[in-house]
Amino acid sequence: MHTDFDRCVRAVRSKDARFDGWFFTAVLTTRIYCRPSCPVVPPKVENMTFYPSAAAAQQAGFRACKRCRPDASPGSPEWNERADLVARAMRLIGDGVVDREGVPGLAARLGYSTRQIERQLLAELGAGPQALARSQRAQTGRLLIETTELPMGDVAFAAGFSSIRTFNETVREVFALSPSELRARAARGRQPAPPGVLALRLPYRAPLCPDNLFGHLAATAVPGVEEWRDGAYRRTLRLPYGHGTVELRPRPGHIGCRLALTDQRDPTGAI
Repeated sequence: MHTDFDRCVRAVRSKDARFDGWFFTAVLTTRIYCRPSCPVVPPKVENMTFYPSAAAAQQAGFRACKRCRPDASPGSPEWNERADLVARAMRLIGDGVVDREGVPGLAARLGYSTRQIERQLLAELGAGPQALARSQRAQTGRLLIETTELPMGDVAFAAGFSSIRTFNETVREVFALSPSELRARAARGRQPAPPGVLALRLPYRAPLCPDNLFGHLAATAVPGVEEWRDGAYRRTLRLPYGHGTVELRPRPGHIGCRLALTDQRDPTGAI
């Protein structure tokens, strides 16, 4: 859709949230990219350009808007529905395969060459697997910075960064704020979590009917693995580095999540 300039402009001017995730609006004068539904005054048409993914916008040198937080929006509905190479690659990148095994590991899992993976992702999403994984790491890092009290070093490695320096540079480049500044902005009104538990706010793409979703999960729960209790859905998790348990509770505009992990390298896969 991002190639249909006039259609994208109409969506931006109408601030229609249904287009969130289908494309991202980058502003050439401010070097900021936004969701179509961003509440700020739309830029001039001649200053707009459009990208198919947040990673593509970041790779082009744009930073995320602090108002609409386009980096926090879950993947495009098209990515989730398409049963092809790109959809499977996006799911594996989201699970942290590139962070653990690199692009050759991703290609081996998909049964294609690394060159073919690069070409397909660039054609569909405007960014290669490394850029997409970097965007994923940045968003996971932001989530952990803003919703937990973990030390910054632990956040960096839990989000999949190879070093604290790379973590700091990426956060500054993508969000135009240091990790400590991000934490300070989000600290007000946050409830502390018990030791060993990560308390997160997981965004979702509207529309969502939590009653139907959680009602189905409660009705089909596997004894000993899942349960519904006190207004929350709980289950065990099998993750790349260990095990964990999760508690999910529907909230206005987000899902409240509490994670207890045996290995702190697993937040990306758990999320």
